[in-house]
Amino acid sequence: MTNPLDIAVVGATGSVGEALVQILEELDFPVATLHLLASMESAGSSVMFAGKKLKVREVDSFDFAQVRLAFFAAGAAVSRSFASKALQAGCTVIDLSAGLDDALALVPEANAERLAGLALPARIVSPCSAAVALAVALAPLKGLLDIERVQVMAALAVSAQGREAVNELARQTAELLNARPLEPRFFDRQVAFNMLAQVGAADEQGHTALERRLVSELRVLLGLPELKISVSCVQVPVFFGDSFSVAVQSRRPVDLGAVNQALEAADSVELVERDDYPTPVGDAVGQDVVYVGRVRHGVDEDQQLNLWLTTDNVRKGAALNAVQVAQLLIKHMP
Repeated sequence: MTNPLDIAVVGATGSVGEALVQILEELDFPVATLHLLASMESAGSSVMFAGKKLKVREVDSFDFAQVRLAFFAAGAAVSRSFASKALQAGCTVIDLSAGLDDALALVPEANAERLAGLALPARIVSPCSAAVALAVALAPLKGLLDIERVQVMAALAVSAQGREAVNELARQTAELLNARPLEPRFFDRQVAFNMLAQVGAADEQGHTALERRLVSELRVLLGLPELKISVSCVQVPVFFGDSFSVAVQSRRPVDLGAVNQALEAADSVELVERDDYPTPVGDAVGQDVVYVGRVRHGVDEDQQLNLWLTTDNVRKGAALNAVQVAQLLIKHMP
């Protein structure tokens, strides 16, 4: 049995941080002392864990030598400021907030073998929630398909951008339903009853940072560094639950029967019956799997596989993946 660990959660008052705390309790993770950390503005509030109210403290004054494992879910700026301090203090970091740089990106269902021989303490990236969902669904198919290209249209929930974005969608919806003038605040235009064709600012080539991150992380997670991937991220007026239309181009004809069998047998995948399809609200939110439906060939191309995916972006795509990484990590800890 694994000895209990002293653990810190940075960003404990955010939606992902709260989900992390909840999942640590649900999965009976071996926690000795749990330290909840946040910015000065959020410090002083309380979060429930194991039947007790734990006070949230300021991350600025925390000594990471007190813990062996820290989850960072407070944004890239906080990770840049404090993750290196945690590592220097001997604390292993699971970072949900930043891109790859020189760190190991991990989704247990896709590339758990990468942990073998990893020296601790280390910084491990829990990838963006979209990359997690796509890796969980595509990793079981690598042995079946000679993948040449992947095309993705990602319909992303506003919760990926935090609680302020969720509140903005709720406010805009209420104002429009009550026939009041709409003044966008968090988003640069109306998001309620609308779709925004990009998530974040675009670079000179027209791609957003999230789209580039998704491409980089998915290549690493699938172990296909040269894979051609095209991505369009779209902001949709959904509070929780990301959805994806995926086209996988194979160099040889796709056996749909074998694809369905592989998906049915895969960890963390729920294959929906052929005459049905999953939705974020009706199926995915609050669940721990990636739902897959509409498995089919291209309209006139048996070398193309089309899929529809949906998953809870905060729970499965972020918090649960980080805890699953931690479950693997503690097996390597002395």
